[in-house]
Amino acid sequence: GQTNLKSPQDIQVYVVNTNFTLRWNYTGNYTNVTFSAEYRWFETNETEWEELPGCQNVTHTECDFSSAITKYYDTHQVRVRAERREEVSPWSSIFEMIPYFIAQIGPPGIELQSINGVIKIKVSPPEANWVKRMWIDDLNFKYNLVIWQNSSNAEFRSQSIFPTDTIDGLAPHTTYCLKVQATLPLELQEGLFSPIHCVKTTRKAVNGLLCATNVSVLALNMKFHLHWNNQYKQHVSYNVQYLIGYLKKLHDDYSVKWRNVPGCENITDTKCNFSSIITATSGFYYLRVQAMSEYNKSCLSNEVKVDPLITNEIGPPGVKVDISDVLLHIQISPPGGSESEVMRDHYDLSYRVLYWKNSSNNEEEIKMKEIKQTIGTVSDLTPSTLYCVKVQAFSEVYNKSSHYSKEECIKTPGDQILPLIVLATFVTALIAVLLVAVPLVFALYQAYNKIKYVFFPSCQPPLNIEGFGGQLFSSSYLSTTEQPIENCSIIETVTTEEVNQIDFKDYKNSKQSSRDSGNYSNDDDTSGSKVSEEMLGKETV
Repeated sequence: GQTNLKSPQDIQVYVVNTNFTLRWNYTGNYTNVTFSAEYRWFETNETEWEELPGCQNVTHTECDFSSAITKYYDTHQVRVRAERREEVSPWSSIFEMIPYFIAQIGPPGIELQSINGVIKIKVSPPEANWVKRMWIDDLNFKYNLVIWQNSSNAEFRSQSIFPTDTIDGLAPHTTYCLKVQATLPLELQEGLFSPIHCVKTTRKAVNGLLCATNVSVLALNMKFHLHWNNQYKQHVSYNVQYLIGYLKKLHDDYSVKWRNVPGCENITDTKCNFSSIITATSGFYYLRVQAMSEYNKSCLSNEVKVDPLITNEIGPPGVKVDISDVLLHIQISPPGGSESEVMRDHYDLSYRVLYWKNSSNNEEEIKMKEIKQTIGTVSDLTPSTLYCVKVQAFSEVYNKSSHYSKEECIKTPGDQILPLIVLATFVTALIAVLLVAVPLVFALYQAYNKIKYVFFPSCQPPLNIEGFGGQLFSSSYLSTTEQPIENCSIIETVTTEEVNQIDFKDYKNSKQSSRDSGNYSNDDDTSGSKVSEEMLGKETV
């Protein structure tokens, strides 16, 4: 049962993309010694050991078992032993792994083209056209380029590139060497560099037209403007073109996918408002300027990248101030106005409020407070004092801040105690005057009505009463001197008697009418009437 064969040591598995290599060390006698390996994986329960394909009876200290592994997220175990005819060594220690977590990103493919003073490069993903794939989504890859001149004192330059890109800023007729590495930034994985490729540059063709230079973007409150310089002395027009950023991530030719910016076609100005194309804040855009001469020659400027929320700058907010009893009220308008939802929602704005007493004392302290809302208050104000306020908007998420707004000043009201005392005194005096004046006016009004009623009655007696029997009418409220009445007898003829009877009847009717009216009658008048009736009666007899 004893053996002179030693067990293999330092078992390691190397994974590049979906290529698996098993390696080990052996310190025993190699004469007629071969090696065999076994493996098992745990999908649900523990399984039995199986022979590892590609690693049976090998004479070297490594083997390729790529065909055996298909479950890249399951746990696998591997072990190795030495063999000589029927003699075998003990199994080595077990190496345990999850393939995806130990895999390395392989080198990408590269295609180069030297044209018009630049190098055009096309990069293919590490597992392009492979059936078995460790990396599912090629769009997650980013590529790093290292380039240098092929000389003894070369300087290395690194930059990020897209799958299809152009390398400019190169010296003409110079040999450049480069290599490319694929990375997965989200998983903090860096791949292997591609083999080194070298290419010689050419001289840039001159077409007599100078391209637009110093292309730059100015953006404030999500209003985007592109500016550039014109080096051409003669007539030239411009087309501003844009490309949606994600198209550069694709492994396709995007050169035919550039579009003209609406309103910036065939213009002669050296600026363009391209706010209309910024329809999303999560992506990014590329812009360039195409110069065109009257001879149909054109030249493309360098491209500029626009990441809306990064490129944009925050403008100062609007501020209004007001004073209540003991508070200074500050109302803030977000940058870009109330209609700018992007500024309000995406930047998560806060506001830094500065306020101070505006007095001749230069040592007055400037106080600060930070708020999230667009309405703030300041308390502990001094009466009859001019306060000034200015506000700055800032975003902690994007590490951006605006300039301060214009100063807004307002004066606090004076001390309120003295005006209250004056008002209370005035109200008290007014109430006292009213309490005295109202009864006095009422008494005078009643006396006036009595006097008017007595001396200037508003009603007059009827004319038939007023002139009856030659008597004068007088007020019933005034005493009168009784006049003597003469009783006379008149003897007349029959004709006279008939007339008297008619007159008596008329008198009686008139008297009855006077009684019905009820005005200006008294006892004296009644008695006088009775006497007259009696006398007339006697005369009739």
